[in-house]
Amino acid sequence: MEATFLHLYYALFLLLSGYGLHRALLLLRLAKNRPQRKVRPLPEDPECFPIVTVQLPIFNELYVAERLVRAVAGLDWPRNRLEIQILDDSTDETGSALAALARELRREGFMIRHRRRTDREGFKAGALEAGLRDGGDSCPPEDRSPPRGDFLAIFDADFLPGPAFLRRTIPLLLADEGLGLVQARWEHLNRDHSLLTRLQAVFLDAHFAVEHRARQNAGHFLNFNGTAGVWRRRAIEEAGGWSHETLTEDLDLSFRAQMKGWRFAYLHDLGVPSELPVEMNAFKVQQHRWAKGAIETARKLLPRLWTAGEIPLGTRIEGTVHLTNNLAYLIMAAVSFLTLPAALTRDSGGSAGFAWADRWLLGIGLLPVLLYFLAGQRLTGRPFLRSLALLPAAISLGIGLSVNNARAVLEGIFGRRSAFVRTPKYRIDGREDTWLGKRYLAGRSFLRWIEVCLGLEAGAAAAVAWHAGAYSMAGFFLLFTAGYLYVAVLSLWPDAGERLRRRLQTLPVPPAMETAAGRS
Repeated sequence: MEATFLHLYYALFLLLSGYGLHRALLLLRLAKNRPQRKVRPLPEDPECFPIVTVQLPIFNELYVAERLVRAVAGLDWPRNRLEIQILDDSTDETGSALAALARELRREGFMIRHRRRTDREGFKAGALEAGLRDGGDSCPPEDRSPPRGDFLAIFDADFLPGPAFLRRTIPLLLADEGLGLVQARWEHLNRDHSLLTRLQAVFLDAHFAVEHRARQNAGHFLNFNGTAGVWRRRAIEEAGGWSHETLTEDLDLSFRAQMKGWRFAYLHDLGVPSELPVEMNAFKVQQHRWAKGAIETARKLLPRLWTAGEIPLGTRIEGTVHLTNNLAYLIMAAVSFLTLPAALTRDSGGSAGFAWADRWLLGIGLLPVLLYFLAGQRLTGRPFLRSLALLPAAISLGIGLSVNNARAVLEGIFGRRSAFVRTPKYRIDGREDTWLGKRYLAGRSFLRWIEVCLGLEAGAAAAVAWHAGAYSMAGFFLLFTAGYLYVAVLSLWPDAGERLRRRLQTLPVPPAMETAAGRS
């Protein structure tokens, strides 16, 4: 009986290693021949360019909304062939600022519509769906008409498309009538703001540079990432339109469209800068939404994926893993609660035969993930040594997010509905910029105290495992310790930081400083 916890620990870790093997398979697919995309040159006469509608879903984005609209107005596309839709659900002064900006740009000759909704039904998906219809009486006359474009470019509020974005993407859609979407790669305006933003960049670089490219090379389903992509309008309509049945409306629509026979393209060499969350609670909100939404999409679409005709078996299998890979967080969270019992069993000497399993399972489960992250960094042009140094921290952060994301997975499995909580953006570019004192701070969760406890437990487990001579296990548990305590401390910091900032603001100014200020 004393080895029960240890057997369970290794059984869960064996399941987890399957996700590591999938990362290895993705890396192998990078070596396959890449599909050659046809391109139709744009007409010589700009008056013959296709009309493109750019949709900008916005909700309370005071710090970044105007920057986005001005970037879209700077797209290198004829003004009479470019239609801009601001789909504004804001409840603060963001709405009035955007209305004024829309009037300014309209006077400059832009076709721009600022569409407000009286409610947030369907959240982002609802805003995008409403943007495809007549605005009705809730909009001013100049903003009511439905979009004219056959192609729909979508950008979230924290993105900055470059002038050449449409000239790079539209020729692909013109050349291939079966192409439903062109997705660009995300770049990061504030990658070097902090360790947290650098690690997020590692995650996202691997998703785009490895997952998207590998799936494209193998002919499997890709996913629209919710922004920085151009849709063929007909693909959206034939797939059934935007749906808010899940929190990841982009993933939901992506699979429905591809099951209808539409194909997607990923442009690795077209990057669109964006802002990463700079505060841990905001990052956890984003991760929770993505993890829960993926499981909700799996519940909704996996039966259709396996019963639809004309889909290769390999694509069905890869699509299943794609939609369910967040289950790994649930397994990792369960492993986290077993660290100390497993270490104590090893220390008691009741399972010396498991020493080989540490090295074997770590090699299968951990090494492919490290290579996956490293490949993402190298394929996006990051220096080798600097990338190598970030890998252990990236693994630790993934572990530290396990409880947060496991909760999201369980909510998705059991069908618990929740509102779409958007990720706050603060226009943080340089290292000196701060989110303290700004609006939209993400809510707090009791999970941070569980993360503290799990970090301390893993630290104790590492000490016990080291005493037992299980050095591989001890090293692995140190990753748990670092990950959980890092996530917990940064989750607790906003409350402490805000209290400190307010206290400093109320302190009396020393007389010497008052005199100096008066002389200046």
